Amino acid sequence: MGIADTVTGGRRIAVERPGTAVVAVVVAYLLADLAAKLVGTTVFFLGVRLFGGSLTVGSLFTMLLDGLLVGLAVGLAGIGLSMTYSILDFANFAHGDTVTVGAFLGWVTAYVAANLATSVPFSSLFLLNDGNQLSVSAGWALVLLGLVVAAVGTVAVTLLVDRLVYRPMRDSDNISLLIASIGVALALRYLIAFVFGAQTSGVATVGFQLRLVTGLAVTDNELALLVVAVVLMIAVHVLLQRTKLGKAMRAMADNEDLARVTGIPTERVVRLTWILGGALAGTSGYLLVLERGTIAFNFGWILLLLIFAAVIVGGIGSIYGAMAGGVLIGLVDSLALIWLPSGLTRAAAFAVLIVVLLIRPSGIFGGVTTA
Repeated sequence: MGIADTVTGGRRIAVERPGTAVVAVVVAYLLADLAAKLVGTTVFFLGVRLFGGSLTVGSLFTMLLDGLLVGLAVGLAGIGLSMTYSILDFANFAHGDTVTVGAFLGWVTAYVAANLATSVPFSSLFLLNDGNQLSVSAGWALVLLGLVVAAVGTVAVTLLVDRLVYRPMRDSDNISLLIASIGVALALRYLIAFVFGAQTSGVATVGFQLRLVTGLAVTDNELALLVVAVVLMIAVHVLLQRTKLGKAMRAMADNEDLARVTGIPTERVVRLTWILGGALAGTSGYLLVLERGTIAFNFGWILLLLIFAAVIVGGIGSIYGAMAGGVLIGLVDSLALIWLPSGLTRAAAFAVLIVVLLIRPSGIFGGVTTA
């Protein structure tokens, strides 16, 4: 294709799809600005800086790594939210606080186990304020114990909530279920604040750093998040594609009435959906606290916006969409630091959400339900 054909094609896109053309121009500008920053060049026009500046390759790699790690955790939590929507047909606003529940259950367990033989007061361990922080390399067994308890404990809480709130409302409309989930979210959040306090506590520290290239190092806690998240995502793929439970979940997501007629035990599938979604949410919250080092009663609620953005961008109802959307939103949230102040990076993530929906209203994996 020659230059003339390229120009003609560009004009046709600008006329037929002006929104896509605008997005292409903005992306081209950002890429040119990024390239100029990496080579340390600044371009001015009439005394006004058009683009450029300074950015080291190591800083770019660090942002990519941070974005990938946050994206994997968001994608992991998003799987449960997407499954709840596709199988139970409502947006579960309590999912973010379920993430918080898993994080607190796991870290309290790890702290109590780590300090049972010390003179640290039990109340200090319980409130996570003893000042002794854990890392994977310094206490991998304790961190692993906390991870297991985070998953199992969150499953127990999720099943209890389903039994007390959602199951009696199984035949209600999805608006009633959505409002009920907001009530559950508030109850969980302020119960955690009442028990553990509203302060932010430091619970994890870095054990060692593995230097990959100049300016880029990955910590033991980040490696743990990376490995566990990837393994769990592969396990979810195998579950959906290779097991009877996965096929039953996909059938219910596609058509619940037809699934019931064909003999699929729908209530059992619903219960297993809560179990799987709760375990992934608890694990995600625990791993994210391990990577960040701090925990607070409302961090899951704040994270919920990113989780929803990831699920919608990927295509709500699609498990693979939740995974891909999580990674995309995480990378955008991190790379936005190149152009925006730290307090505005979430705006970039939601801008990408709007752009994706304008170009593809059903999301990246739209039309593919559950798997």
